[in-house]
Amino acid sequence: MAGEIVQKETKLANGWLAWRVEGRIDISNAKSIYASGEKIVEREDKTVLDMEAVSYISSAGLRVLLGLSNKAKREGKEFAIARAADTVKKILIYSRMNLFLNMRPSLDDL
Repeated sequence: MAGEIVQKETKLANGWLAWRVEGRIDISNAKSIYASGEKIVEREDKTVLDMEAVSYISSAGLRVLLGLSNKAKREGKEFAIARAADTVKKILIYSRMNLFLNMRPSLDDL
């Protein structure tokens, strides 16, 4: 199953806006996920991508996360990812993306 952007956005009590992707983040959907995330980052001061339902992330997906994080930093905003499944978390750690991304174990941890 390709990654789908779930349009449900949730404003968290601490001022963060959470949005969600399900399935895989790979070359087949990286551009559309980045485009949706870019709009959210432009609109909000604090955004978190809820990755609980992401089963796989490719190098194209890693570029999406890094691009959104860099965009937020350039604009003086915050971007985080939260609740990455163990398989995705391993990919993020093995690729050393955890050194560049604000990774949180839960949405309450922001």
